[in-house]
Amino acid sequence: MKLFNTLTNQKEEFVPIIKDEVSIYVCGPTVYNHAHIGNTRPMIVFDVLRRMFEYLGYKVTFVSNFTDVDDKIIKAAKEEGITERELTDKYIKAYEDVRGDLNLKFPTFAPRVTETMTPIIDFIKNLVENGYAYEVDGDVYFRVTKIKEYGMLSGIKVEDLIAGASERVDENDKKESSTDFALWKKTDEGIQFDSPWSKGRPGWHTECVVMINDIFEDGKIDIHGGGQDLKFPHHENEIAQSMAYHQHPIANVWMHNQMINIDNQKMSKSLGNVLWAKDLVKELGCNVYKWLMLSTHYRNPLNFTDDVLKAVKKEVDKVENILKQVSLYLQINHIDGDGCCKESVDKMVGALSDDLNTSLALTTILGQVKVLNQLMRTREKDNQAILVGYNTLMKMLDVMGFVYETKVLSQEDVDLYNEWMKEKAEKNFEKADVLRTALIEKGII
Repeated sequence: MKLFNTLTNQKEEFVPIIKDEVSIYVCGPTVYNHAHIGNTRPMIVFDVLRRMFEYLGYKVTFVSNFTDVDDKIIKAAKEEGITERELTDKYIKAYEDVRGDLNLKFPTFAPRVTETMTPIIDFIKNLVENGYAYEVDGDVYFRVTKIKEYGMLSGIKVEDLIAGASERVDENDKKESSTDFALWKKTDEGIQFDSPWSKGRPGWHTECVVMINDIFEDGKIDIHGGGQDLKFPHHENEIAQSMAYHQHPIANVWMHNQMINIDNQKMSKSLGNVLWAKDLVKELGCNVYKWLMLSTHYRNPLNFTDDVLKAVKKEVDKVENILKQVSLYLQINHIDGDGCCKESVDKMVGALSDDLNTSLALTTILGQVKVLNQLMRTREKDNQAILVGYNTLMKMLDVMGFVYETKVLSQEDVDLYNEWMKEKAEKNFEKADVLRTALIEKGII
């Protein structure tokens, strides 16, 4: 298996820290509003990564957090006239509803910043005691220049940051250097926590590294994921703190998914083209939404257009139509069993094992659809081959996280279908049309 490691900028053979186990951390949302479609791309991408590992027999520990302390949360809570806790609870539930609607596996752990405060304060205290951080008037800052490896993820050099800062007026003259970032902020507004330095709240860059440190031994994991927009400064600053605390860059593999464009334009509130996930899932359905997200490789920007959506809908229809047709055939003829072609599923997983090549995996699924169509067109049908082909396609879809629920027919449904077929064969077309209408109304055909 090979994954593209952003830390080394190359594809590498994946070797887990612990044999047959995988630890994954994906940066979660700041919960002050509903999830937009950009928020769901990493959710979907890393869910497929997790499912691939599980299919291959790995035990996966998957962690994704909720940032429930932030200036945006304070502002939004005031605007809605509720407490910050009420606001974050509301949007965490909305976020989890989207996760459920998209048939995404729930994280093994989903820590919240407000519930990780003691480890965060202890972590910052350690950095202060060891000279990597310093306190000024109740605020605590991290000394970036103490980390010689700073920029190892983003390629950004400290001297360039300093040079850039010298060209503008820095409103914060408390910091020793313009490159230093806040670990703790003294606050007199919104939710506050007691600390050795002041009543306040943690800096954003500290939260994730501490949650990882709190859950995983020595704060080290196999894979750290997130959107490309987090690479700098958020992930770079996470690594800096881990280098100070543990002398390692948190993860052996760093993975970043690219952003989403709408009609070749960046999605942004200022352009008024933000699409909310809950609305689009309701409009498109789980499978079309996810197929769209997985049709482009995760390291490439995804361009959302009407033409792309039409093409995706056609492909999803192909899958749904053959599944419905074959499911009906198997039930009418009382054919069942759980055998599938592991070789075909492995071929699809092989595409995923090459840096999560989801577009090739979808092509493999469509190849299996073609196989089933050919089996169903044969005059002398091979029932066992049809059953195995059907189970194989269902297993492929399951590994990718799609949801296809086949309608279970009652004996009454089977009798109705057989009667329709009989009337058609005897050319009693008027009666056959009545039965056909009844079958359509029942969703059988």
